[in-house]
Amino acid sequence: MTHPARTAAQCLVDQLRIHGVDTVFCVPGESYLQVLDALHGYQDSIKLVVNRQESGTTFMAEAYGKLTGKPGIAMVTRGPGATNAAIGVHTAFQDSTPMILFIGQVGTDMFEREAFQEVDYRFMYARLAKWVAQIDRADRIPEFIARAFAVATSGRPGPVVLALPEDLLSQAVEVANAQPYHAVQAAPTPAQMAQLENLLVHARQPLVLAGGPGWDRAACAHLRHFVETWNLPLACAFRFQDTFDHHHPNYVGDVGIGINPALAARVKAADVLLVLGPRLGEMTTSGYTLLEVPTPHQHLIHVHPNPDELNRVYQAELAIAAGSFHMADALAHLPPPAFAPADAPWAETVKTARADYEAWQAEPKASREARFNPWQIVQTLKAELPADTLIANGAGNFATWGHRFWRYGGIEHHGRTQLAPTSGAMGYGLPAGIAASILDPQRTVLITAGDGDIMMTIQELATALQYGARPLILLFNNGLYGTIRMHQARDFPGRISGTELRNPDFVQLAQAFGAHAQRVTEVAQFKAALDAARSAIRDQGVPALIELITDPGLITPTMRLPDQPAGA
Repeated sequence: MTHPARTAAQCLVDQLRIHGVDTVFCVPGESYLQVLDALHGYQDSIKLVVNRQESGTTFMAEAYGKLTGKPGIAMVTRGPGATNAAIGVHTAFQDSTPMILFIGQVGTDMFEREAFQEVDYRFMYARLAKWVAQIDRADRIPEFIARAFAVATSGRPGPVVLALPEDLLSQAVEVANAQPYHAVQAAPTPAQMAQLENLLVHARQPLVLAGGPGWDRAACAHLRHFVETWNLPLACAFRFQDTFDHHHPNYVGDVGIGINPALAARVKAADVLLVLGPRLGEMTTSGYTLLEVPTPHQHLIHVHPNPDELNRVYQAELAIAAGSFHMADALAHLPPPAFAPADAPWAETVKTARADYEAWQAEPKASREARFNPWQIVQTLKAELPADTLIANGAGNFATWGHRFWRYGGIEHHGRTQLAPTSGAMGYGLPAGIAASILDPQRTVLITAGDGDIMMTIQELATALQYGARPLILLFNNGLYGTIRMHQARDFPGRISGTELRNPDFVQLAQAFGAHAQRVTEVAQFKAALDAARSAIRDQGVPALIELITDPGLITPTMRLPDQPAGA
């Protein structure tokens, strides 16, 4: 059956509606005006969020994908628009987040002439996305869109890029709609689960490492049941810390940048390492040092939704291609062990590992000696903010404080509560947090950012005001590209080059956008500033920014820059 004649642009928007799209992020462009016009007729069902730069568009779409599990939809124009959008696509790829980016393209009569803003996106995005294509026939739009949703959500989720030639969008077409997409995920076999059970039964120092894509409340509930039944210690992978409840006695910390040395030693000493979801990339493995390459001494059980990721770096004793839900469901239905949880051979190890985690939460000596102590800031936030607060951050050493000292309540209880780029993309936190606040204006959204980090996307504050987002923004200002300065001090001591920043007045800048803003120079001022910020969010319905003038010498919770004296 065919559909009555409609424009290709209208057909495309019809497919988005069929596949459940409710939000589109964009920067408008003349190359896809027909799509914008088609969206005009569906303002009640598809929210169009207009950004101020295309990196904000794809960062917001990526955050949407993380929060909902559905592909975040981004639309940008050709050439400069598409190149600006690349950072968010790269983030979606490395973070395994479902996303579809539509790019307006030059008309088919202009191809191969280097026309105005012409780029071949099939080459440009080839290594940054799961699938890149250009739709050259209007009657294939339903096919391409259905495939885009399937590819973005199946196996290891990720971004898809589709180019839309401008003249194609105005063509009339009679073609049937596709059916709603269904994501496809593999499941473990009975034989694989039997082998996994056998390895656990004979373990003496097991460790579970959880993270990666696809975790929802049900999967995390299955994971908790499995961990409790077997009384296993569990750690979360880099920037997937909300996978498991940090208050649970079996949670023992995060495996990523700035790992607790005691936990790093525990990973190395494990005899069975059950990895549920993470890729085991550079950040999670401390530069590929926690496990030997290519054959770890641990009995490695590696579970990942993409079979191509298994045995890529590490040869697993048991490699299982499975999605998080199917794997967690299978673990929850394993026959219980012969021993009671308290009698597990590794029961004392769990208690010791938990004690190591609790000790790692204590106030570091370097922090106590600093002029401005971010550890105390995090303690105030933990005491004052709701348990389901969503934390968004970009990249920089400022994020270390939240990663180490904030305690996530877990997806099982609160849904996703962490938006953080495993790709290390600066500028991510502000647009990601704004997107979260647009999706759920009543939820407390805390954005943490550095001064170098926030300046890359600060224009999206205008987007926040335009769409009623009201996040709380905590800006750590030390006048440095801090992470780079840290490496510079280590590798080129005494030779400062390119890492110092001259910043605007952030309070006045935020106020110019229409946000509430305050500056805090002493930790003792923070509680009052936090109260005022939360009142402005609640009573005025605006974002609130608190600028923290931090100690530039305290570059991490345990490290000072050698050229910055204590208490400076």
